Amino acid sequence: LNVGGTYFVSTRQTLCREPKSFLCRLCCQDGPELGSDKDETGAYLIDRDPTYFGPILNYLRHGKLIINKELAEEGVLEEAEFYNIASLVRLVKERIRDNENRTSQGPVKHVYRVLQCQEEELTQMVSTMSDGWKFEQLISIGSSYNYGNEDQAEFLCVVSRELNNSTNGIVKEPSEKAKVSPSVLSLQ
Repeated sequence: LNVGGTYFVSTRQTLCREPKSFLCRLCCQDGPELGSDKDETGAYLIDRDPTYFGPILNYLRHGKLIINKELAEEGVLEEAEFYNIASLVRLVKERIRDNENRTSQGPVKHVYRVLQCQEEELTQMVSTMSDGWKFEQLISIGSSYNYGNEDQAEFLCVVSRELNNSTNGIVKEPSEKAKVSPSVLSLQ
C-alpha cells in the first residue's frame, strides 16, 4: 500500500481482519476492484496521512490499540472511521472518553491527619468520623499511661480525605472530623 507517499507492506490476511473494512474490500474481494489507482510499483494509492495509518495497520495485525504519544487520538479515530474498522472506532472513542474523564477530574490530592487516642477512646473516635474521611493506618505508639490500676495503650490513627471534592471548580475544605469506611471498623 502507498499511503500518502509512504509504503506499507502487509498480508491480505491482515488487511482482511475486518471483512467490512475499506482495506478488505480493496485487496481481498473477488471480482472488480474498487477502482483505486495504483502507483508505478503496483501498490494501491491511498490519499491519506501515513502518520495515522501505522496504528490502523498494527491494530489489524494484533488487535491492540497502540498510539504513540505524539499522535492525536482524534486523528487515529478519523482514519479508523475512513477505513470503516468499527471495532477500532469503538476502542479509540473509549480511550478518548477515558482520557477526557481523567483530565476533567484533575489530579487527586489528599489531606492527611494524625489523631492520637487511647485504647478506650479508639472505638468512639472511629465511629464519629464524618465528611469523607477515610481510615488509612492505626499505629500503636507503644507507650502506656497508668490511670489508677489500669494500663491504657496509646494509638496514632492516620486518616485521609481527597481534597479534590469539587463542584464547578470550587474545592470544599475538609472539616475537622474524619470518617472511616464501614469495612475498616472491625477493630477489636
